[in-house]
Amino acid sequence: MSYNSVPRHEHEDNGEQVYSKAVRAGKRTYFFDVKATRANEYFIAITESRKRVHDDGSVTYTRHQMHLYKEDFTKFLAGLDDTLDYVKEHKPDYFSSEQK
Repeated sequence: MSYNSVPRHEHEDNGEQVYSKAVRAGKRTYFFDVKATRANEYFIAITESRKRVHDDGSVTYTRHQMHLYKEDFTKFLAGLDDTLDYVKEHKPDYFSSEQK
């Protein structure tokens, strides 16, 4: 898994993107984008992009996205932390440095 942190300032229909972090993991790439509303309120867009190679050799990407709003940051992070703690306790090898 590789990490790439890229600041951006491109205007998009669903908010102005002010920061983006891409996490590449095999055929998947996860994007963690910080965006700003017109009122300069930040929210996070989390996108999974999956590469698909078809029988004819053509390539397409499927995307799934969710938005996380400021009022939910703390609860979301607590839920994610609890979930990761559970996995770390029951499957610690998933977090070894050799895991791809």
